[in-house]
Amino acid sequence: MHRSRCTTVAIAVLTALCLAGKSARAQQKSIVNEKDGAEMVLIPAGEFIMGSREWYNDERGPHKVYLDAFYIDKYEVTNAQYKKFVRETGHRIPLNRTDPRYDLWSKDGDFPPEIARQPVINISWEDAAAYAKWAGKRLPTEAEWEKAARGTDQRRYPWGNEPPDAERAHFNLVWKGKKTLLDVNSLPAGASPYGVMNMAGNVAEWVADWYDPHYYKSSPQKNPQGGMGTYRVLRGGSYMSPDFYLRCSDRDFDMPGDRHSSIGFRCARNP
Repeated sequence: MHRSRCTTVAIAVLTALCLAGKSARAQQKSIVNEKDGAEMVLIPAGEFIMGSREWYNDERGPHKVYLDAFYIDKYEVTNAQYKKFVRETGHRIPLNRTDPRYDLWSKDGDFPPEIARQPVINISWEDAAAYAKWAGKRLPTEAEWEKAARGTDQRRYPWGNEPPDAERAHFNLVWKGKKTLLDVNSLPAGASPYGVMNMAGNVAEWVADWYDPHYYKSSPQKNPQGGMGTYRVLRGGSYMSPDFYLRCSDRDFDMPGDRHSSIGFRCARNP
């Protein structure tokens, strides 16, 4: 009996230690995703106000949303990371769907070394979802993206309420080939409250949701997953966008098969 009780106690202690270790790992503020080497930032569980009273009907009105904790890539997915994915899987090369003037990769899957740390572009929603699955991650929901961008204080832009400028965002520009985009670790003054970079400008980002312009009127209060539709949601604005498209609450959309020079993505995962 004595040896049995000791064994039971030992098992209970080991179980408690394992659970504590798992809990501690889940609460790490940042991790590195093993597959693609991406640094990911923890967005803690809790409520925030999604939407706004500004500009467009599809972002009205402000409503309280609760999200479970999740990790999101600190940076947009880069050409270097996407190249690893292409080489391991044989996935198609990111080329513009309609105009080769916007291509940065060659047809044999190479690109100039100076754009390795720029965000990958000319990818469809399906391409982004395939990359996320390969990396053991997923695309963030629209609600997750917005919370990661604005935090809990209803700020207009990731950095606060001050208007965009060249120190905070890369926007209102034209295509200049490989000099168009900035490296994903540029403009630290534009970081979100959680330290997530380039959530306004540079490239717009695919998220998981289908676009429904009326979704906010009926969306669930906890972990909304998006409605139904023909288009997929884009967030964040791009190098082409005027300043009002850089607002955290702004919603954009495109056909999931389209591939443009202004669209990239980042990934998310559960703790």
